[in-house]
Amino acid sequence: MSNHLFILALAATLGLPLHASAEGAKKIQDNSFLVEEAYNQEAGVVQHIQSFMYLKQSKEWAYSFTQEWPVPDETHQLSYTIPVLRTPDPGASTGVGDILLNYRYQAVANERVAFAPRLSIIAPTGDYKNGHGTGATGIQVNLPLSVELSDTVVTHWNLGGTYTPKSKEPGGARADTVGSNYGASLIYLMTPNFNLMLEAAGANFQVVQPDGNTQREKTMFINPGFRYAANFDSGLQVVSGVSRPIGVGSSSGTQGVLVYLSLEHPFK
Repeated sequence: MSNHLFILALAATLGLPLHASAEGAKKIQDNSFLVEEAYNQEAGVVQHIQSFMYLKQSKEWAYSFTQEWPVPDETHQLSYTIPVLRTPDPGASTGVGDILLNYRYQAVANERVAFAPRLSIIAPTGDYKNGHGTGATGIQVNLPLSVELSDTVVTHWNLGGTYTPKSKEPGGARADTVGSNYGASLIYLMTPNFNLMLEAAGANFQVVQPDGNTQREKTMFINPGFRYAANFDSGLQVVSGVSRPIGVGSSSGTQGVLVYLSLEHPFK
């Protein structure tokens, strides 16, 4: 099935018209891959986001589904994220990870700058014995900032942290863990519907060891890619994209592929 037919099939499942808008020029927003953008959902609009990242060397992968809702407008947003993980060999296994329940506040939103702090509760839904979760409830904060430098160039910036008290390792040993995340991206709008992307995202986090101590691990990826939007008369916007995560620094030698798909449409 071609990409175009796949998009039409997805639109059909929502019961929405299948003819593209004559304007076809609704700007793509809130559709980055590894870096969080600072745009909340508009009133009456819901977004369904899926991403899949596969790492070649370790053969591990991660799929996530996120759904974002305005409450009742873009000042306040609620969302949830459900991950499914494939851990690497040896002893590879697949399962649901720890689910995130998110609240985001649109603190700043003008023509050039957006800022939307996020607070998340991380529920211990993943099986910690198989490396799919921490076995404990955690809290995460992220500070996404988006700045439009011009009509064709946009940057996004992230800084955040995670705290998980009594996190578990597969054998059951516990310890409090903290972590940090950071990222930045540069988006070039070749057209409002087609964007080139360059992201950089990293994390620095503690992992519980069998003796109850913690060990710090780091990851860092450069992620070049692109995204394309198909806009429909119904208000549906389908954004698809592909990128190539490349590990640098502590993640050097790791490469993969990331596929992204978002459906955004009115619900009233």
